[in-house]
Amino acid sequence: MATSNFGGNKYRSYMTPEDIETTQWIAGPPDYTIIDKFFEEGRTKVWPAGSLEEYVQNLVKTWEMELVHKANPDQYKTFDHKKCVLGVNGKKYFTLEETGKIGGGYNAFLQTSLPPKLRVYDPDQETNESSMAAFRQVFPRGFALEVVQVYSGPPVIVYKYRHWGYMEGSYKDLPPTGELIEVFGIAIFELNEESKIVKVEFFHDRGELLAGLIKAEPATPSGCPVMA
Repeated sequence: MATSNFGGNKYRSYMTPEDIETTQWIAGPPDYTIIDKFFEEGRTKVWPAGSLEEYVQNLVKTWEMELVHKANPDQYKTFDHKKCVLGVNGKKYFTLEETGKIGGGYNAFLQTSLPPKLRVYDPDQETNESSMAAFRQVFPRGFALEVVQVYSGPPVIVYKYRHWGYMEGSYKDLPPTGELIEVFGIAIFELNEESKIVKVEFFHDRGELLAGLIKAEPATPSGCPVMA
């Protein structure tokens, strides 16, 4: 992936001052100051500059930045928005348009076949805005990502990743626990001849995230724990 990071973000490409000025953003250019500090304090791997691992980690972070924050798909540089599909746990693949219709990233990653009454998080009832607001509240410093191992390089990239954050905010009526929540998984990125992503697949256990959110007892309206 050709990059130009002079004066930009060291973990994400295409965020130079010129990029920021010319890009159409959904809600203004993202500020990664807090999450990058959190990432550096909590990561388990520091990849050498120019290594395959660094390339893959930066590619994933840049892809996520473009998908979440760019308003104009024609300005995506890491992936082909007309052909790229996203799949989770070997099930249905979503196009970019379909991903938007089901409510974006969290709803795609937290798809479930559980009956609605058993769902801690119900992607059928959440929008992109409500899901982003909910998890920003849970993880005020962010939900960091690192690549912990790369098994193969382009054009088919296979890697193991770690997401982590501390439940420092409430989730619905459940108070914060302050505990570390971690999610490990495997991902496959397929690139075309132009080194743009055309297929993304993630394999993870959604319960690793959701179980950490429901450990605390629900709070009463007064803010006191519910006693048995």
